Amino acid sequence: MSVVLFEWSDSFNVGIQEIDEQHRTLVDLLNQLHAAIRDHKGSQVCREILDQLAEYTRTHFLLEESLMRVSHYPGFELHKQQHEDLISQVQALQDKLDNGQASISFELLHFLQVWLTKHINESDKRFGNHFARNTNLQGYSEWSEEVKTTMKKKKWWWKFW
Repeated sequence: MSVVLFEWSDSFNVGIQEIDEQHRTLVDLLNQLHAAIRDHKGSQVCREILDQLAEYTRTHFLLEESLMRVSHYPGFELHKQQHEDLISQVQALQDKLDNGQASISFELLHFLQVWLTKHINESDKRFGNHFARNTNLQGYSEWSEEVKTTMKKKKWWWKFW
């Protein structure tokens, strides 16, 4: 059995399905990077996984920040700053990798694992609690009768789709 760096547990869930699914993807990418380093896959493979992890992280942060805006999260500015700080640190690392001044190491993995664990368990869970208390999204799960009726009607412009 292969040892993973970060074992996902439902205790990490923040209560927002899309966020929780994205967190699992981030953990999976971190574990892929760990396996690539452990199995000596080479700097090119490790860099590709790191780049994928960085890009996915940016996308994930945008979703979180959008949900914070629509739910009027009072901790938005601080949380966004945490995101920007991590992105800056990873970008600086990528620049050092490009210039041959750094390498992807177990220390980097440890930093990312600790950051992600702490961020999920503290900042993201605070937001998840706020989101659960301050949003009512049940109405968004079902189309209104008017929309359903309109969508069933054939439109002349649908032939272009």
